[in-house]
Amino acid sequence: MNHLARPPILCLLGPTASGKTAAALALAEHAPIEIISVDSALVYRGMDIGTAKPSAEERERVPHHLIDIIDPADAYSAAQFRDDALRLIDEIVARGRHPVLVGGTMLYYKALAEGLNSLPAANASVRARLDEQAAQLGWPALHARLAEVDAATALRLAPNDAQRIQRALEVFELSGKPLSAWLAQDRPAPGSTHRRFIPIALEPSVRSVLHERIAARFDAMLASGFVDEVAGLKQRGDLHPGLPSMRCVGYRQAWEYLNGETDYATFRDKGVFATRQLCKRQLTWLRSISERIVIDCVGSDVPAQVLAHARAHWRD
Repeated sequence: MNHLARPPILCLLGPTASGKTAAALALAEHAPIEIISVDSALVYRGMDIGTAKPSAEERERVPHHLIDIIDPADAYSAAQFRDDALRLIDEIVARGRHPVLVGGTMLYYKALAEGLNSLPAANASVRARLDEQAAQLGWPALHARLAEVDAATALRLAPNDAQRIQRALEVFELSGKPLSAWLAQDRPAPGSTHRRFIPIALEPSVRSVLHERIAARFDAMLASGFVDEVAGLKQRGDLHPGLPSMRCVGYRQAWEYLNGETDYATFRDKGVFATRQLCKRQLTWLRSISERIVIDCVGSDVPAQVLAHARAHWRD
């Protein structure tokens, strides 16, 4: 069966605090769906408050997948996500239900819809060495080093974007080829998926409204015990700020606060600012998806609009 003969896969994408979860849960009241999370933070067990993870009650209302699947000490890649999502899509369809992908990790969506470049696999020893160098010199110094070998990638990364700077340097060290050159190569066509993906993007017509939501949500996380959550993770002894899990927005800032590097007010402001920067990056990714359907996430009747588009495409 070719991809046009199969029901299209709805993908509800958007920046943080855009209302993706609420819209998906509303959709579940009208259609037999199962949600596949497209979120690189929700995969981690024990990281609930700071990731705004769907509650137990919400997850009882509709099946959720790719949440709480790995320990924070481990890593999860876009390639793993693609494999897991494709398997889950087939399983859900076989149950006679609609898979709906929901989240804001745009790299995961791109990997699923467009395929992946055959980048070198992660190398623990290279990463450990880069972490040690960053601890001594600072990430801006490593960013400057990246600019010497891969100016195109350095140009699009902030000097303190530790995770991406590390990956770009790792790829260059392992292959001798800049990450930008790898990404410029043609991606393998996702034809083996035999699926058509319909991206519905929740984007704000007034970004300041989304910024207000982000601040309010971060404050609500603090009131719900976010700092205690990070303190518990820190006390494990096997986690550190260099791990992908602890680089998640909010967690890195909380770790600094618990280390005494900042005061509480500064931590709070840095957490809100980092979340806004994440939102900005997510919107930039979204706007590169030319075929997306845009719904104003600060407008009215967002769930109703999502439902209308879902019904229209499921009838195709």
